[in-house]
Amino acid sequence: MAFELPDLPYAHDALASKGMSKETLEYHHDIHHNTYVTTLNKLTEGTEWADKSLEEIVTGTYDKTAIAQSGLFNNASQHWNHAQFWEMMGPDASTMPSELEAALKESFGTIEKFKEDFSAAGAGQFGSGWAWLVKDSDGGLKITKTENGVNPLCFGQTALLGCDVWEHSYYIDFRNKRPAYLANFLDNLVNWENVASRM
Repeated sequence: MAFELPDLPYAHDALASKGMSKETLEYHHDIHHNTYVTTLNKLTEGTEWADKSLEEIVTGTYDKTAIAQSGLFNNASQHWNHAQFWEMMGPDASTMPSELEAALKESFGTIEKFKEDFSAAGAGQFGSGWAWLVKDSDGGLKITKTENGVNPLCFGQTALLGCDVWEHSYYIDFRNKRPAYLANFLDNLVNWENVASRM
């Protein structure tokens, strides 16, 4: 089963007025994400993973004892991460659904505190990685950060919101100002309806 690069759910220039340029999406989606998909297909061809789902490959190849993950894991997980990431953003104004707002307030006290903690996780991730809002196995919400392509699937968690903090995600628009990129992501880019639908 060959994996395919999903189309963006909006035009390449649809997020430009909200802080993510057409050039960023052309590089990030069309080149970086596509490379993960192409490499993943090469690595799975003729192997035991050839007919497995993306989620099965991610969870089946993650090695919690490894200093560095395998190429198969890295490309599978980054394909999964990015497929979620595009859906978690949108060009239209997005109001946070009441059930999500209530859950965030219950877990973090205020929406502002949630945003502060999420931004701190992303800014504090040394090197490449992701910041996540997850629903844990006990049903509670928590903020995590992961290195490189590691994602919540590896820990039995449900990803509600993820922000890519690899430099290719923000350098064209924000240069080295990762905190500004994270603030803009939360304030202008997140599709809160999509986040709520994952609960």
